[in-house]
Amino acid sequence: MAGAGLIMHAIQYKRYGGGIASLQNVEIPIPQPKKDEVLVKVEASSINTADWKIQKGMLRPFMPFKFPFTPATDISGEVVNIGSEVTAFKVGHKVVCKLHFGKGGGLAEYAVASERDTVVRPEEVSPADAAGLPIAGLTALQSLQLIGTKFDGTGKGANVLVTAASGGVGTYAVQLAKLGGHHVTATCGTRNIDLVRSLGADEVLDYNTPEGQTLKNSSGKKYDYIINCAPAISWQTLKSNLSDNGVVLGVAQPNFSIILAFICGMFTFSKKKIKIIGVSLGKDDLQFLVGLIKEGKLKTVIDSKYPFDRAQEAWTKSADGHATGKIIVEM
Repeated sequence: MAGAGLIMHAIQYKRYGGGIASLQNVEIPIPQPKKDEVLVKVEASSINTADWKIQKGMLRPFMPFKFPFTPATDISGEVVNIGSEVTAFKVGHKVVCKLHFGKGGGLAEYAVASERDTVVRPEEVSPADAAGLPIAGLTALQSLQLIGTKFDGTGKGANVLVTAASGGVGTYAVQLAKLGGHHVTATCGTRNIDLVRSLGADEVLDYNTPEGQTLKNSSGKKYDYIINCAPAISWQTLKSNLSDNGVVLGVAQPNFSIILAFICGMFTFSKKKIKIIGVSLGKDDLQFLVGLIKEGKLKTVIDSKYPFDRAQEAWTKSADGHATGKIIVEM
């Protein structure tokens, strides 16, 4: 059991900006869990786009809560200590956790997590596969829940487009959309076409082609829903491909045209809508995703794995914006 006063290794930065040069390997005290928290010995952590955007200051002054800051929110590991009011977990339990964005803590040997954002990880699910799930998997799941997707075979399938389908959210979204009975068209780069097709996409558009850039599928049929993970696509391009009552689920950081369309949509009667997605799902939903991986119905696509002493390389890889699936740091 990790006790108070003991030291651990972590990655931290002390200010906004600076990129990889600002990420420092430090030794700091092992955090201790509050009454409703668990202390986890981290086995794997994943880096999300939001992590390096927070470092850039895109969410200042709201996040992070304070400096120096230990980034990353998605971890898996083993419970080594519990708070006095924790009832769902015991020391030795393998878990998956979604840490608070403002508090972070994932790029460290130990992290504290709220009991309400922690679920048990079955032995059939690897630490790396689990660590990829929380933000990307829950974002994809929330997008599909918002359009009424049912995963028990009772839902009515729709015509769905997933853009940037080879990224962290996109790879989960394609799989979940197919599990929900939808017809899925997806866009990605040339090198990832076979991968995205293997995830279940019915049709894959190469975004380097005219069809991929205009989002036109081979049938010419409009999309009922577009899960947009690509930040550069304009609202006009998305709108022109929607059915009469079509909806765009905005996962990527919205560009100006998307923001304008979202605001205008609040004051007009247009049937074509855009919804900006922010992760609000919780423990039960994360447990659902972990269960799908255990059953072999969902998989985490992993771009690359890095040991903890090369975490800065993982950070750079994520910020480059061309990862296929998730980037994992292993302890």
